[in-house]
Amino acid sequence: MQTQNLKEEAHRLIDRLPDDSTWEDLMYEIYVRQVVEAGLADSRAGKVTPVEKIGENRNYVI
Repeated sequence: MQTQNLKEEAHRLIDRLPDDSTWEDLMYEIYVRQVVEAGLADSRAGKVTPVEKIGENRNYVI
């Protein structure tokens, strides 16, 4: 994400928070956004694991 877009997104994120938000609320929202962005980047790069592979080595009884 470009710097200008990052700053704009940060402003939008802050504007969506309730007026009584804490620093922890803001840090959580930034963390969630960062994790989602990283996941999307991995997905675009093909760094994904098919659902069928996830439980392959487990012996679950359903």
